[in-house]
Amino acid sequence: MPRGARGGGLDGILVVAKSAGPTSHDIVALVRRLAATKRVGHGGTLDPFASGVLPLFLGGATRVVEYHLGDSKTYRATVCFGASSTTDDLEGELTPTDGPGPSREAVESAMAGLVGVIVQRPPAYSAIKIGGRRAYAMARAGEAVVIPEREVTIHALDLVTWDDADPARPILVIDVECSAGTYVRALARDLGAAVGDAAYLGALTRTASGPFRLEDAVSVESIRSATTDGPDGLRPLLRPIDDGLEAFPDVPLTAAEVDAVARGQFVTPSAGFPASGEHYRLRDPEGTLVAIAERRGTRLAPEKVFATPSTAATPAPSGAR
Repeated sequence: MPRGARGGGLDGILVVAKSAGPTSHDIVALVRRLAATKRVGHGGTLDPFASGVLPLFLGGATRVVEYHLGDSKTYRATVCFGASSTTDDLEGELTPTDGPGPSREAVESAMAGLVGVIVQRPPAYSAIKIGGRRAYAMARAGEAVVIPEREVTIHALDLVTWDDADPARPILVIDVECSAGTYVRALARDLGAAVGDAAYLGALTRTASGPFRLEDAVSVESIRSATTDGPDGLRPLLRPIDDGLEAFPDVPLTAAEVDAVARGQFVTPSAGFPASGEHYRLRDPEGTLVAIAERRGTRLAPEKVFATPSTAATPAPSGAR
C-alpha cells in the first residue's frame, strides 16, 4: 500500500435529506445496505416525524464523528398553541387548554427571553438514559420519569410566520439556531408555558447541522438511484472526510513525516505549524489527508490516522518519536 490515505472502500460524508416518517436508524441501515458496508455513523439523530439534514459518516469518516458532536444545529419549527402533549410533539396524546390563545406580541416577548443560555428539562419521551434505561421506555411503561435539567444555548429565535386564524389555537413558525443537545420539543413546550398557555411541536425540519446544510443534502431517492449498479455509485455523492473541519489548520508533511505519522509517531513538521490550533489536518506531499493530530508542545501527536506506512523502511524524521 502506498503512502497516503487508505483506499478501496467508501470513505466520506454523505449528507442526507431525511423525510418525515423513517427513523434515523432506518436511514443508516439503508445506507449500510446500499453502500455494502457496516461502517456508517451519524451526526445526531432526528425524530421520525422530523425531516432535514442527517449527516452520515462512511468508512474512515466514522472516525471524525466525534469532532462534529458539538456542532450547533438550525431548525425550522412549527409551534402549536392551545394544547399540551405527553411527548411535547404532535405524536403524543394532546390535552386542549381553555380560554383564548396568546397574542403575537406576547409570544415575541417570550421568545426574546429564551435566547441565550437557558435551563431546559428534556422531554420524558427521550432517549436519555436514567439508571441505564431509556427515558422513553420508562415513560411508555407508565413509570415516573424525572430527567435533570441541563443548560443549552439558543443562539437565535426568529419568527417566520404567525397564524391566528383560530385565536384559541394560534400557530407559530420559527427558525431556531441552538447548541447540540437542545430539544426543540421542550423549547415549544416552554414557550407555551412562558405565555401562560400550552404548546407542542407540530413539525420540525433541521436546516443545518454544523457546516452541513439542507440545500446541499441528498435525498434518499437520489441515493437509491445512484446505487442502482452498485455501491460505487455513491462516490460522487460523498464529501471528503475532513469536510466541515476547516477550523483545523492544514499542515504539509514530507514523505518521511507521513511514514512516521502512519506509525503513530509524534512529529515536528519541517514546514512548521500554527501555534494557535489545537487540532490539525496533516497532508502528504500530494495534499491527501493522512491524519488528524493535536498539538503537544512543539510536536504534533496523531489522533486519527488515515495513512498506512510504506512497505520500504524509512528512517524516522528528526523530531519524530
